[in-house]
This record gives sequence, structure tokens and C-alpha cells, in this order.
Amino acid sequence: MSDNGLKAYIAVTAAYWAFMLTDGALRMLVLLHFHTLGFSPVELAYLFLLYEVMGIVTNLSAGWLAGRFGMTSTLFAGLLLQIGALLALAALDPAWCITVSVAYVMAVQGASGVAKDLAKMSSKSAVKVLAPSEDRGLFRWVAALTGSKNAVKGIGFLVGATLLGAAGFRPSVLLMAAVLAVVLLGTVLFMPPGLPPGKRGTKISAVWPKDADIRALSLARVFLFGARDTWFVVGIPIFFYAALSDGTPEGNREAFFLVGSFMSAWIIFYGGMQAAAPRWLRGQTQDIAATVRAARNWVGILATIPALLAIAAALALPGLVPLIVAGLLIFAVVFAFNSALHSYLILAFSSAERVTMDVGFYYMANAAGRLLGTLLSGLSFQVAGVAGCLASAAGMAALGWLSTKRLTSRHGTQGNGLTED
Repeated sequence: MSDNGLKAYIAVTAAYWAFMLTDGALRMLVLLHFHTLGFSPVELAYLFLLYEVMGIVTNLSAGWLAGRFGMTSTLFAGLLLQIGALLALAALDPAWCITVSVAYVMAVQGASGVAKDLAKMSSKSAVKVLAPSEDRGLFRWVAALTGSKNAVKGIGFLVGATLLGAAGFRPSVLLMAAVLAVVLLGTVLFMPPGLPPGKRGTKISAVWPKDADIRALSLARVFLFGARDTWFVVGIPIFFYAALSDGTPEGNREAFFLVGSFMSAWIIFYGGMQAAAPRWLRGQTQDIAATVRAARNWVGILATIPALLAIAAALALPGLVPLIVAGLLIFAVVFAFNSALHSYLILAFSSAERVTMDVGFYYMANAAGRLLGTLLSGLSFQVAGVAGCLASAAGMAALGWLSTKRLTSRHGTQGNGLTED
């Protein structure tokens, strides 16, 4: 990689880290703040629905936007829009009725969803462009960016929960907006050349992939992230909060911290495992065919974990909370391997000319999975508690396994550079 390319990679990664820190913090702030205001699990899920809907819309168009205007422009746009969303959220009036509050927060979260996926698509596509053609370690580059991003987002979960208990909702949101504004200014000033400019004449109709493997992988991605968010978004945080809080202000603050700590630790652990995936999976990913088989096998394993936890929750086994914590940490390992394999395969399947559009379509599927998981998280928890959330997660993972059966290895059998240097 050239010096300018390396600097561009560092600048993109730093901006993405700052963005994901605020994104994770904002999710915990919104979830816990509105839970304490008396919102039901379904109402809490509604707060995040437009966030995911706009992620779907954004990813369908973001690949075209990056192809037309350049990756740097879409990265800056994502950061600027997130700052605006944070400032708008700070204007929320506690005196508003629940209906107005839900509608307002949904709209602001929708803007945040657009911002996140503009930044995400730009950063992931940059890896494909910036990695030198002679470097056969594309899996390592992708795993490093994604794994570190998830670790930073995990820290954001803890930061958000801690800020809520220490400073309150509005000051926390304003602080995050100020920090992100400084990061945006620094990125604009110091971003070196290295990312390609846009191309006139890029048509939005080109976003839909013609490659059957990319479509099948995107469908598998829907169910993979649906399997996580079905328990992650509403069910587990509210279940743990109810188990840990005694209802007093001190107890609530302690519960905020503990719930935030678990969610943070889970994301950080998941990110670390994803970054380490090339080493752990080296023997299973020597070529495209082996990588496809590994993706199919690991999602099958993934489905069994929430299924067993759902049975334990339904039977109300003793020590259920630590049992679920342990089970979800195992889920994190297997989920990280699945996600890393997918993130490599989408870039391996894509050509350099179509990478922003194919990655945009793929992350549209990612957002669709989160949308489905978010809705199921609120509904299944309200209907059947934490056992319902976990059972729904198992079903989603099983559908993901069926989707991966449609993948082929016709893109070639070249090595993907998983060996250590």
C-alpha cells in the first residue's frame, strides 16, 4: 500500500471509529432513557424501526451515490448527518406525549440510520480499493476494520449507559455531537488523496446485483443479523435491567451501568473475535469453495445456541441470568466467525468496478435483517419474554443456514491470504 493509500485508510478508519462510538452510545441512551419513562417493549422497538428502514433505503442508493460522487463525499455526509441527528434529539421535550415522542425519535433515528450506512458503506468499500492487488490478505484487512469498529461501538454502549446515569439524556447527546463535529473537521482537513472520485453516468439501476452468489449471500445476511438483533435490541437489555434493578434511583443507575457493561463487553468481544477470525479460520478458508462451506457450517452451529438458551429460559432453570450471559458470549464467537466470512465473501465476489454498489446492496440486506430482528425483539419479548426472543433468534439463524446452501464456489479457488506473514 502506498503512503497516501495508508494515510487514507487510517483517516477512514479513525472517522469510522468516532462515528461508531457515538452510534453505540446513542443506542443505549435511547433504549434505557425511554424504558425508564415507561415505554413498552414494542414501543421501544418502534424507536429503532425507522433507523433500520432508512438503512435499507440508504444502502440501496449509497453505492450509487459513492460511485457518482466518490467515497470521501459519502463518508463526510454520514458524519455531518449524524451530528444533525444528535442535535435534533437534544431538542426532545419530556413534556410531549408518548405518541409525539415516539414519532419524533423515530424520525431522528431514521436520519441517524442514513448517516450510519453512508459511513459504513464508504469505509468498507475503501478497503477493497486501498488494499494493494498483490496483497492476498483481503480477509485480514476487512476483519481488522470490522472487528475494531465493533470494539469501538461496544465501548460506545458503555459510554452511553454511563453518561445517562451521570449526566442525563440531553447533556450526553450534546457532548457526543460536539465530539463528532471535531472529528469531522479533522477528517476534512487531513484526509489525503487515495479514494477514487465519482464517475459521471453511473446509473442507479446498476445497484441491483446480477451475480446470484451476491444475492444469496445478501439473503443469508438478512437472517444472520436478524438472529442477533431479535434478542439484542430490546429483549436482553430489558430482561437484564428488570433482573438487576431494585427500582430505586441508586438501583437504576447500577442497573444502567451493568446492562451497558454487558452490551459493551459483548460487542467488544464479538469485534475482537471477528478481527481474529482469519487466524482461527485459516484451515477452513483456503479458497472460495472452502470459505463457502465454512459459512454454511458456522451458521448451522449458530442456530443451536439460542435454541438451547430458549429452552433454558422456558424451563426457568436456576442461575438463568449467568447461563444466558455465558451462552450469549458463545453466540458472539460463532456470530463473529459468520460475519467475518460474509464480509470477506462479499468483497471476493465483487469486482473493483462494482464494489460500492455490491457492498451497498449487501448492507441493505444487513439493515433489512436488523429491521426484522428489531421488530421481532419487541414483539417476541412482549408475547413470550426472553424465551420468545431467543427462540425467534434460533429460527432466523436456521433460515440463514438455508440461504447459504445457495452459495456456489464459481468465483474461483484462489487463496485468500489467510496465512500469517
